[in-house]
Order: sequence, then C-alpha cells, then structure tokens
Amino acid sequence: MAALSLHSKPLLLQFMLLIIAFILGTRLHAADDPSLTLDYYASICPTVLETVKKQMECAVLSDPRNAAAVLRLHFHDCFVQGCDGSVLLDDTITLQGEKKASPNVNSLKGFEIIDKIKNEVESDCPGIVSCADILTIAARDAVLLVGGPYWDVPLGRKDSKTASFALANTNIPTPDGGLLSIISKFLYQGLSVTDTVALAGAHTIGVARCANFRARIYGDFEATSGQDPLSESTYLSSLKSICPPTRGAADNNISAMDYVTPNLFDNSFYQILLRGEGLLNSDQEMYSSVLGIQTRELVKKYAADPVAFFQQFSDSMVKMGNIANLDSFVTGEVRKNCRFVNT
Repeated sequence: MAALSLHSKPLLLQFMLLIIAFILGTRLHAADDPSLTLDYYASICPTVLETVKKQMECAVLSDPRNAAAVLRLHFHDCFVQGCDGSVLLDDTITLQGEKKASPNVNSLKGFEIIDKIKNEVESDCPGIVSCADILTIAARDAVLLVGGPYWDVPLGRKDSKTASFALANTNIPTPDGGLLSIISKFLYQGLSVTDTVALAGAHTIGVARCANFRARIYGDFEATSGQDPLSESTYLSSLKSICPPTRGAADNNISAMDYVTPNLFDNSFYQILLRGEGLLNSDQEMYSSVLGIQTRELVKKYAADPVAFFQQFSDSMVKMGNIANLDSFVTGEVRKNCRFVNT
C-alpha cells in the first residue's frame, strides 16, 4: 500500500530544515546537562530503589493501567522545563501548575501513586530523594512490571520550585499532531528522530480518550488501513461505537492504543501501524506520512525486531530522563510533598 499523507500541503521546507538540524547534531533545546550518577543514593538512601519497586508492584497489580499512567507522567514532566517534578505541583495562590494545561487536564493520572511512594521514601530517608527522581525510577519500574525492558536510571535531580502552564500547552506533543509537529517537539528537547519513534512505542500500553481519536477514526483511518468505506472493519466499527462523531458526553470514553496486547509492553504497537490502524493520528503519521522516510523504516524495524525496539526504547528513556532543568540544580530543592514547594 502506498504511503499516504494525513495532512494536506505539509510544510516541506520547515520539515527539511528540522531534519538538517538533526543531521548536523544541533540541539534545539538547551545546554549541557549536569551530571547524574547511578549510585547517587547508594550511601544516603540505599533503600530508595527497592521502596519504589515495591510500591509500583502494588499499583500495577491493583490496575495494570497504572503502569501507563506513571510512564505518561514522566513524559509530560520531562517535556516541560526538563525532568524536574514540575508536573506534580498543584495550583496555589502564588503558583499556576501544569495539571490543568490542555494536554494534561483530562490525560494525566497516577499522582496518588507518586504521593504514596514519596511518603514511604520520606519515612526511610527524610529530605533526601527528590520527587523528580522518584518519578523517573517509577516510570522505569512501570515498564518493567508489564513486560518491558530494564534500564539503569541516572539519579540526582532536584525538584523545581516553579512550573509552566504555558510550556505545558506548547511543548507536549498532541494526539492529532502531524509528523512535522511531533518531530519538531522532540528535536527541541534534544531527542532525535530515532528517539521519537522509539519513545512513541510507549503507546503499546495505556488508553486514549475519544476526544483525542475522534478526528482520526472519522477521517483518515479508512485510507491508511485500506478498508473499503462500504465495508468497515470490525475494529473501526467498535471504535465508532465507543466514540460517536459529535462532541459530548462520550468524549471521555476510552480505547486501548494497542488493541492486541493492551496491558503488555511489546512491539505489537508498531505492527498495528503497519496495518494502518494506529489509534492516534500522531502515531500513524510515523508510518503513513509521505514525509516519513526515516520514521517509516524505523516503524518497520521495531515491528519486526522486538529486541531492537527494547534496546532503543531503553536508551531513549535514559536520554529523555536526562533532560535537565538547569535552574533546579541551583535553586531547586527536595520537596517534602510532591504537590507543593517547601515553605
């Protein structure tokens, strides 16, 4: 099946400039990262890794979808100000948090899981372990607990005393985004096209809201999947039964982004994209866009080789987790409560 563009008249020139920036190694986001170390807590809080693991085991055992929730929290944290725990801050009179930003308000869950882990860690090591580090470790354990790969987590982050509602609205990739938009937002964070495709594989677990896939299933879905409009697939029919064409009460209805193995971290997400059945426009564009020369080949690679996917996902998660809020290393703190700055 010929590759199809999901958007008319793409901004080819801008796309090529972004690819050139990538090829030349230009980092569109910031500066050198402060050094993080694997043994940061070895002497000052040696129990932290085991404590996070036990709490995540309980959370995922109670509901496998909690793995995706915590992983998504980590993504949304790192794409705004770096991995500094800013996404965990509640609104106060003096601080506008990120939780009510458009990409977050109906999307993010799992805050209570991080609260519980923080309470346990504070009991063992008061004032030592940052919320940013807890979230980073928890995201790794979340993936591992549903069948995904293990990776060592560099540690030593500080918690930011600030958040950015504005950056949360602009930096986080959107479900309906085109390939140009998605790649540019990853490049801005210093993440390559390869990182983009590998990290999108996180959608092998978790769900999406009807409001975020309605345009896809009533738009280009049939074109990418090769379905006869007069004879819709069972899958597309089931999606339309979950998500009617008009906005309203059904907006919060959900569907798995990987309908084959929704609670298992594997490479079936990419195999779904090969069939043109990706739930989100932003995902399917990686394979179906006429601009997706490199991304299409990566989708094929990860669909065929789960070991290659696991290895690259692990490497890309470390790279994403190392996106730093440089200010937090100078003015940051270790929050006592992940929802509020210390007083």
